Amino acid sequence: MHRSAWAATHDLPHTSIVVPARNCADELRLCLESIQLSDLHDFEIIVVDDASTDHTAAVAEEFGVRTIRLQECGGPAAARNLGAEAACGEILVFLDADVSIHPETLTTLVGRLDQDQTLTAVFGSYDDEPGAGNLVSQYRNLLHHFVHQSSSDDAMTFWAGCGAVRTAEFRSIGGFDAGYRRPAVEDIEFGYRLRNAGHRIALEKKALCKHMKRWRLWSMISTDIFRRGLPWTILIFKRRMLNDDLNLKVNQRLSIIFTYLLVIVRFLAVAQRRRLLIAHGRCR
Repeated sequence: MHRSAWAATHDLPHTSIVVPARNCADELRLCLESIQLSDLHDFEIIVVDDASTDHTAAVAEEFGVRTIRLQECGGPAAARNLGAEAACGEILVFLDADVSIHPETLTTLVGRLDQDQTLTAVFGSYDDEPGAGNLVSQYRNLLHHFVHQSSSDDAMTFWAGCGAVRTAEFRSIGGFDAGYRRPAVEDIEFGYRLRNAGHRIALEKKALCKHMKRWRLWSMISTDIFRRGLPWTILIFKRRMLNDDLNLKVNQRLSIIFTYLLVIVRFLAVAQRRRLLIAHGRCR
């Protein structure tokens, strides 16, 4: 496996794994356990605790990994940037705290970058066995799996749930946009900038991870509209990039947004009608 002479001489890890985490102690434990079982051995782990109020930081320290604790919540984009700033490796691997990886996942991601020096970033895919068993979680996570597995290998953007990028290039374009204070489209925006700077990004469908998040119906709808759909639409018009790449084709993406908006409008209309009936004494 390729490794620079400087890194080998200074006995530094080839790969730095950055895990942003907030109030997800149980999921983080499973994530770190899966990393320990990885086929890859030459790496460091940096957990950035984004001002958690549970024992997330204690779990990270229990595993003996480098832990950065933030006093105020800055969001996953800022947390990843801080982890990347502290990293020593030539390659950065970003993993969400609520994913667990397969043993070969890291080797597959890092191997793609080591074997192809024209490639700057690569990301993986959710597997087809989601961690949460309820219907909404199964639907949501299997949809993500389908999208990843049916998308082009030559990607136009990036996914930070399970993705790797060369450290030098990550830093050269300024990392993630920390203006995204909550999980949104910060990885997509980063991928757009990376592509605009002339770098190649690949989707590696064999690099699998399991999503452990438990979705509920309203959280799924609100996420699709307010954290993904609307921010992505704004980003598309801002960057003037409308690509059929990841998270459904353009027409499907827009149809989902409009469907959710119609549901909200219908709900508001019913609520307004009920309010007027109450005001006129015709409804209790």
